[in-house]
Amino acid sequence: MVQIWKSPSCGCCKDWIVHLEANGFATQVSDGGNAAARKRLGVQDKHGSCHTALIGGYAIEGHVPAKDIHRLLLERPAGIGLAVPFMPVGSPGMDGPEYGDRKDPYDVLLLAKDGSARVFQSYR
Repeated sequence: MVQIWKSPSCGCCKDWIVHLEANGFATQVSDGGNAAARKRLGVQDKHGSCHTALIGGYAIEGHVPAKDIHRLLLERPAGIGLAVPFMPVGSPGMDGPEYGDRKDPYDVLLLAKDGSARVFQSYR
């Protein structure tokens, strides 16, 4: 079960949730915003996005592709979780028809407890 915190009016968050469910994840959504969840899970604001999730003890921040979450849960690396900072066009939930064929390059980051991050997966 993926617990998700988001704003009630965020359309791209809803699209990301659809992406997760289409890739085998059950979801539980709270529409009260994500700032408190982000802070509680130890995700720094510099890695922030419009929604925060928790699965298998890992924080998931932003538009992280489902395949990277599956990989995270399989490999179980040390860290607090994954993040796609901001809202890159072309990432899951930011890939609707309103964006056309545009795809911005972005990285999925593995976040460490000390606030550092390393690239877990790149999309170019």
